[in-house]
Amino acid sequence: MNELQRASFQIIAAVGEARCSYIEAVAAAEQGNFARAEELLAQGDHEFAQGHKHHFALVQREATGDPVDMTLIITHAEDQLMSAESIRIMADQLIRVYRRLAA
Repeated sequence: MNELQRASFQIIAAVGEARCSYIEAVAAAEQGNFARAEELLAQGDHEFAQGHKHHFALVQREATGDPVDMTLIITHAEDQLMSAESIRIMADQLIRVYRRLAA
């Protein structure tokens, strides 16, 4: 496995975990367990940061003049990264709605 493939899989794994945590956070908020929802958001944020770190390393590599070949797997990794970021934004909004409903 080359460096690009390894980084791609690290991104996919980390942001996949983040996405799961964000979705679980919304489910916890729906049940009124806001403390657990916040824990899950923090856990997701930690995982997302790991994925972002690997992605940023590739961006830095290209910025220094060492191009990164666009492959299907890195495209998928970037798609998953953006998806997780979008789910995080929506999770925040949904949790705020559940808090208002509970109040």
